[in-house]
Amino acid sequence: MDVIKRYLKFVKPYRWQIIGTILIGLIKFAIPLLIPILIKYVIDDIVGSSELTSNEKTSELIKIMGFMLVIFLIVRPPVEYYRQYFAQWTGNKILYDIRDRLYDHTQKLSFKFYSNTKAGEIISRVINDVEQTKNFVVTGLMNLWLDGATIIIALCIMFSMNVKLTIVSLIAFPFYAISVKYFFGRLRGYTRERSQALAEVQSYLHERVQGMAVIKSFAIEDHEQNQFQTQNSNFLQKALKHTSWNAKAFAVVNTITDISPLLIIGYAGYEVIQGNLTIGTMAAFIAYIDRLYNPLRRMVNSSTTLTQSIASMDRVFEYIDEKYDIDDEPGAVECKDVKGKIEFQNVSFKYDEKENEVLENIDLTIQQGETIALVGMSGGGKSSLVSLIPRFYDPTSGGIYLDGTDIRQFKVRSLRDKIGMVLQDNILFSDSVSANIRIGKPEASKEEVIAAAKAANAHDFIMNLPNGYDTKVGERGVKLSGGQKQRVAIARIFIKNPPILILDEATSALDLESEHLIQESLEQLAKDRTTFIVAHRLSTITHADRIILMEHGKVIESGPHYELMEAKGNYYRLFQVQQLDQ
Repeated sequence: MDVIKRYLKFVKPYRWQIIGTILIGLIKFAIPLLIPILIKYVIDDIVGSSELTSNEKTSELIKIMGFMLVIFLIVRPPVEYYRQYFAQWTGNKILYDIRDRLYDHTQKLSFKFYSNTKAGEIISRVINDVEQTKNFVVTGLMNLWLDGATIIIALCIMFSMNVKLTIVSLIAFPFYAISVKYFFGRLRGYTRERSQALAEVQSYLHERVQGMAVIKSFAIEDHEQNQFQTQNSNFLQKALKHTSWNAKAFAVVNTITDISPLLIIGYAGYEVIQGNLTIGTMAAFIAYIDRLYNPLRRMVNSSTTLTQSIASMDRVFEYIDEKYDIDDEPGAVECKDVKGKIEFQNVSFKYDEKENEVLENIDLTIQQGETIALVGMSGGGKSSLVSLIPRFYDPTSGGIYLDGTDIRQFKVRSLRDKIGMVLQDNILFSDSVSANIRIGKPEASKEEVIAAAKAANAHDFIMNLPNGYDTKVGERGVKLSGGQKQRVAIARIFIKNPPILILDEATSALDLESEHLIQESLEQLAKDRTTFIVAHRLSTITHADRIILMEHGKVIESGPHYELMEAKGNYYRLFQVQQLDQ
């Protein structure tokens, strides 16, 4: 199967560890195969011997039991330990590599993908599904081989003891193979459905935990409980269908494997009565039947486990196969020595092929160090326009040029490294204040962090926190106020020191005191940088070198504040309305 071939690429670097684990496992599984031989020897050659005296029988019994105790007490425990240890070590290393690959892939996926995919679904694939695939390594690549080897060794010993009895013991094998193929062929589909239903429960739970404040504020706990029960019930139905089919498989297969010992006991008993077989050989064969069919029963368990693993592999590789909307072009170069001149040449853009364009034929030239303010009613295309600069999306048509070079010719990461963004809702990670500031420059010194915080008017409030710069801010920065979060976000940009700055509604959700402090920081930050400001409150952008009014994805008016006011067009009317509102 293609999915297994792809998974084996992750396994290949550890092939020698797997082979070593299998060799150790062969010793571990071979040791118990001595027990039936011991039973035969004790019954036929010691207890039933007519040539040995009672004392000689006792002496011989002590010797053989002493030898077996050495094997089982001294040899077997370390063999068992190292088999388990290396099996789990190898499995966990492979999972580490897969998750590492998935996280790298996750970071490369576009904003378009994240707008259409729930976070819980992604987490389920990276955590739950990857964990399930470990069983393919431990069970499929190790235990199945060991169980198969155990069966072959047991059969070789049995054939050497009695050919007829061995053939009788194999009568059930074809029925076993047919039943396994029939039942476990459909189990993969049921397993995949069950995994998807579990991912949906996890996605729902992830969203609701993040939005618990909304649930409590609207007092809709009972409604949400019913909604969760619907999701949970869907998973229960899928799980029960999977369980039912699995139980049928075990019932049939175990019945087949239970019949064989009965056949052997009956036939071996008849042979002993006829004088064609010793009691010791009969006892040994009955013991070997257990050694023969126990691995077969384990293989049934392994089949279930492998089916679940392969279904999880399907989901993992389905995620890996998600295409990158934004990726480095062939021959892309590092973005270096940026001056900051940006040109939009006949740029049009829509989020989806079936939707209308949100930007139409935009032609703009922004000079190095110029501050541009984008204003207009919601839905005019302001945020869409600035999101094209760091290539969160690519234009549907037209091109964007940085210092005369199409931005698609730059490596994406190096381009974004030259751009600093402050948004309306900046996300902070549940780490310390200093760690969140260092996102702008991970290798920054403590002195650089403090300098950036001071430039962002954040140092004073940080020093008043319980542990200063080492204070944990909580998930999404929940322990800080809106203004404090914004100042930490601005400090990130100061420490990054990029030549291009994008401020997207950076002060719209703040109180007047916070807005004043942050506006002061932003004006300091914008000095000598090419700056884009997206704003609704026009009073905050009158200082801009140029103001661009956008409506329905088009540029309607453009110019400095005083020129637009003198023209008494749409910008003038919008400014007057806002002044009256204030």
